[in-house]
Amino acid sequence: MAEPSFLAAVRESYDTVAADYVERVPSPAEMDPLSRAMLAAFAELVQTAGLGPVADLGCGPGRVTAHLAGLGVSAFGVDLSAKMIGLARHAYPHLRFTEGSMTGLEMRDDELGGILAWYSTHHTPPQWLPTVFTEFHRTLAPGGYLLWGDYVGDERLQPTQGYGRPVSYESYLLPLDRMVDLLEQAGLVVTARLAQEPGGRVNRPHACLLAHKPERA
Repeated sequence: MAEPSFLAAVRESYDTVAADYVERVPSPAEMDPLSRAMLAAFAELVQTAGLGPVADLGCGPGRVTAHLAGLGVSAFGVDLSAKMIGLARHAYPHLRFTEGSMTGLEMRDDELGGILAWYSTHHTPPQWLPTVFTEFHRTLAPGGYLLWGDYVGDERLQPTQGYGRPVSYESYLLPLDRMVDLLEQAGLVVTARLAQEPGGRVNRPHACLLAHKPERA
């Protein structure tokens, strides 16, 4: 299948901003307490289930992947940007990082105990989200968990600058209920949601959703 056209813009943009991203984006230790708590709860759930590794999809420079590993999770990272993957491998040589796209994951069915999609789906056009979430369902083991976190709203953004550099990606902010519907249409069961208003370093509404793939009857 031909690569979706939007992926080239995302890849090129993050290759361009990779070094600046590392300088400007806070580390997991600097996240707000509620976001850190969601990551900790997710880590505990996937460890207890013991179903397989966690894929951090859209891992960027690997900081959150390493944060999960520090919480005792067997985690690896996947990202479109070769520059981001290079930074992640340099910073965390003991962890695995690979180039790849959420629209077509190079993983077996039922392979993963967990998926983290942390501020990594908002560049995906809404018509492609069912494909992405179907891939999440396919690769998760029955009983496996998804933690999704991102900006929410009802807006299409077309920035020309990001992290101080020119970019060509777009962002699509959808209402939280719409994200829940899309995940459930893909066969995932949403069990918890956290909606947060703008505050601190985050100037837009943002949210987390915890979901799982049902166990087989």
